[in-house]
Parts: sequence; structure tokens; C-alpha cells
Amino acid sequence: MNFDTKTPHGVTLVLGGARSGKSRFAEEMAERAARPIYLATGRAWDGEMSARIDEHRARRGPKWTTVEEPLDLAGVLPTLASPGAVVLVDCLTLWVTNLMMAERDIADESRRLAAAFGGLQGPVVFVSNEVGLGIVPDNAMARAFRDHAGRLHQEVAALADAVYFMVAGIPMTVKKTDQGNIK
Repeated sequence: MNFDTKTPHGVTLVLGGARSGKSRFAEEMAERAARPIYLATGRAWDGEMSARIDEHRARRGPKWTTVEEPLDLAGVLPTLASPGAVVLVDCLTLWVTNLMMAERDIADESRRLAAAFGGLQGPVVFVSNEVGLGIVPDNAMARAFRDHAGRLHQEVAALADAVYFMVAGIPMTVKKTDQGNIK
């Protein structure tokens, strides 16, 4: 895949729909670092999710360090983001699902995550599913999920140094700054 990014600096957000190529794009960006770290938020709730997790692991290969953290991104992320490493968080929407299932305060957790950005010592790439482009869900839980994800995306995008939107495997640059809060 050819794209005009270098190893990310600061915070990068990669959004897209299902099977849009967002994880592969983010992985290729992070692999340019000496130490790519995959911070997985997904849980294998069923056989389909297990297969997706296995597919992602096989694609990444042995260069990657994988850390699984379904709930405490704000606590774990600063311990992983360091010089020479790029942390890839895949994905924020699965994180929101986990928070909802654990009956956590999602607004509070989102604020904690945003506050953690200031203490990061290395670049972080967040992957997330854009869920606000479709029809309005027919039930309260799905609408709450869509709303939580949308607010989180806005908060992360506002703080991010770069935002990409994936369409059919093609990255579209939404935002790119030369400044970053991570050295």
C-alpha cells in the first residue's frame, strides 16, 4: 500500500467502515518503528471474533509486541508509548463496547484517555470504526453506542496530529499538522 505518511509522530486517528483497510493502513504505518506495539482492545466473545483476532495476529507477524487491554487504555497507554516504539490501539469502538458491557462511565473514561495524551513519550495510532454514517439504530443501546463512539472520535480527532478516513482501502487525509505533543 502506498501512502504519503511517515512513521507517525504524536497521535494519529484512523477511521473507516468495516473492512475499509483501516487496520492494515495503521499497521503499515506503525511497522516503520523499531518497536511496533499492538494494544488490542478486542475480546473473543464468539468464534467469528476469535477468527478476526487470529487473522490480525497472523498478518502482523513476530516483529510486533501484543498487549491486551480491554478497559484501561488511559492507564496502560502511557506505560507503552516510548521513544522508538509506535503503539497501535485497535480499536476504540471495541473499547467503547467493552466499557458499555462493564457499565463504566464512558464520558469519564474518554476524558481520562484524552488527558493521558499529554504524558505520552512516543507516537500512538488509534483505529476506530466510523459508525455515524449509517441509519439511526432501532434500539436504545445501539443508539447510545453510536453516540458514545461519535463523541469519542470528535475528542480524539480534535487532539490528534493526523486523522485519516479509509474508503475501499484508500486513505484520505482529514487532518495533518506538523506539530505534535509527543517527541
